[in-house]
Amino acid sequence: MSRIGRLPVAIPSGVDIAIEGQTVKVKGPKGELQVIVTEPITVAKTENGVEVSRPNDARESRSLHGLTRSLINNMVIGVTEGYEKKLEIHGTGYRVQNKGGSLEFALGYSHPIVIEAPEGISFNVENPTRLSVAGIDKQLVGETAANIRKLRRPDPYKGKGVRYEGEHIRRKVGKAGK
Repeated sequence: MSRIGRLPVAIPSGVDIAIEGQTVKVKGPKGELQVIVTEPITVAKTENGVEVSRPNDARESRSLHGLTRSLINNMVIGVTEGYEKKLEIHGTGYRVQNKGGSLEFALGYSHPIVIEAPEGISFNVENPTRLSVAGIDKQLVGETAANIRKLRRPDPYKGKGVRYEGEHIRRKVGKAGK
């Protein structure tokens, strides 16, 4: 049995979970999220919380069991605490500015790059070289942060570019380092 899938998802106070067929809706103080559970997996609300179960030990059922439990748990955490990814910008002249609900990047290209905030995502620019992406949907926060990082990936020779906070860039030796 899946070690993660068999654990019940604890429901903190202030969070309401509604299960309608294969749709699970989670409503909390920060917002509302929903997920459609794939067919062989069933979700039930008990006194311990929300329990995810599978009908058999088929390969597909086993692979979806822990995934479904993790998705529901991530939604519960998202509507109570939210998620945040922090990014750093390294490089001479590289910076970011907050323009209303969007970000304007200067990353060494001939033009500034403007990124609009998707629905449910907020940007916070702490200073011209640090920013954070916040929201209640873990997948959307991670995807938005990855798309921003993709604008100028960290260079392995000089370390210039956009990186996650605390990310270590493996540096390469240039031509002179024989």
